[in-house]
Amino acid sequence: MESFIHPEAEIGEKTEVGRYTVIGEKAKVGKGCIIGNNVTIHPYAEIGDYVRIDDNTVIGKQPMKAATSATTKIEKLSPAKIGNNCIIGTSVVIYAGAKLGEKVLVADLSTVRENVSVGDFTIVGRGVAIENYCKIGSFCKLETNVYITAYSELEDYVFVAPCVATSNDNYMARTKERFKHFKGVRVKKGGRIGLNATILPGKTIGEDSLVAAGSVVTKDTPARKIVMGLPAKVWKDVPEEQLLENQ
Repeated sequence: MESFIHPEAEIGEKTEVGRYTVIGEKAKVGKGCIIGNNVTIHPYAEIGDYVRIDDNTVIGKQPMKAATSATTKIEKLSPAKIGNNCIIGTSVVIYAGAKLGEKVLVADLSTVRENVSVGDFTIVGRGVAIENYCKIGSFCKLETNVYITAYSELEDYVFVAPCVATSNDNYMARTKERFKHFKGVRVKKGGRIGLNATILPGKTIGEDSLVAAGSVVTKDTPARKIVMGLPAKVWKDVPEEQLLENQ
């Protein structure tokens, strides 16, 4: 048998399922979906209507916990939920406990961890990793190879350029004190982060603030200001025509 669909799974009308795909117990797949080849949809996962899931993708994977992990917990997770009209690329992994809104695009080779929410119309680019306990707003764009560390929050209309890195551990895995201080980053509404910038743990990018390419952010950035450098410092105001309110 080329594919396996559990007898208790629900498949909507006019949904197409590719070869060698597995759909688990009590999983729900809406109407008009296109499910590629060699896709795994784990038990209880919920897929909305008119969703496209490309080859080799996994939906609803349970997390693995290393003996020394500081952020992965043993816990009962809710099913993975994919909203209507989403597009999920090739070789994507979306964990149990993740929730995607409507019309989200998750490009090839990306990972969305457990206890993550992604708002409507957001684009998660190729090779992006969103770690656990993150909240990503609506109308955001995370470009290729962005890394969003655990316990981070991005509000609506945030733009993150390729290869941006974030961190949540100022102690770099040393001393027990670090467990009291884990904190991801926060990017407020309309914040933008340029190519290859680095945001250190616990820092906030202000509303409509812009971090220039290659900068290292070591303290919170003011709203509507451009910061740049190593470490990043205020350079000038964001031009009026670039402010979110003028788009």
